[in-house]
Amino acid sequence: MFITRAGLAVDVRRRQPRGFVSHAHMDHVGRHEVAWATPATAALYKHRLGPRMRVRETPYGEPWTMGPVRLTALPAGHCLGSALLLAELDDQRLLYTGDFRLRPSLTAEPATLPQADTLVIESTFGHPRFQFPDRGDVETQLLELIQATVKEGRTPVIHAYALGKAQEVAALLVRHGRPVQQHPVIYATSRVYEACGVKLGVKPYAGRPEEGHVVMTLPRGQRGWRLGGLGETVSIALTGWAIDARTRTRLGVDHALPFSDHADFNELLETVERVAPRRIYVTHGPRGFVDQLLARGHDARPLAPEPQKRLF
Repeated sequence: MFITRAGLAVDVRRRQPRGFVSHAHMDHVGRHEVAWATPATAALYKHRLGPRMRVRETPYGEPWTMGPVRLTALPAGHCLGSALLLAELDDQRLLYTGDFRLRPSLTAEPATLPQADTLVIESTFGHPRFQFPDRGDVETQLLELIQATVKEGRTPVIHAYALGKAQEVAALLVRHGRPVQQHPVIYATSRVYEACGVKLGVKPYAGRPEEGHVVMTLPRGQRGWRLGGLGETVSIALTGWAIDARTRTRLGVDHALPFSDHADFNELLETVERVAPRRIYVTHGPRGFVDQLLARGHDARPLAPEPQKRLF
């Protein structure tokens, strides 16, 4: 997306003169000449792309201007440092969500939703079947599964993205007294979290699982995901896609639980109601979510290349 009056690319992966990075997942970052990001995202961005990347830090709630546009980063609740972007021009307000969630998090700042005239909303789980169960129930299921696996003398292995999900799950496990060893790539990211003030208390995996520990590695299929010396294991994937019963087989794991860092269908609808926009642009999700919004009386459409250039 581009805020043209500000000359600012937003979550554009192609290199741009000026780019806002809502969070440091690789599908939202580019090697921009200058990037704007929250302090935590700036640290993670440099960790992933290199320390020489030029970043201007934009703390939550502290506006800055580009041309005639006033811009403010607000917490998105997706992962550490993730941000919504509020753009204000004259008497018009536009809110871009990027990836976000409304449910509480142990490692991400809770989302803040201001009202706006225009809403650009990420809608990964914009189908009614994606209504996640109560997080506490999923956490209990995970902890019981881990306890049973350890009791059987096997190693619980959790597959998780190196940034965000891995730290959130580690924080949960350590809080419940279950020690964690992490793949070196995940552990390096966790060190950045800790440098930003999020205490995790995890260890790097060093060739063998320690007694009673959970081992965290990358999703199956990602480069370097395999770890040696694990012995007999039970593999677990934590993802919103686990609502679909076929996910376990598709991911090649023993168990898949619906634990997500994205908003589910109900959270998307709640966001629309709280922001109360006059118009809505939908991105990164099923076309059917636009139909859901239209059926509820909203002025909604997909975010297409030409219309988005006229947003501001």
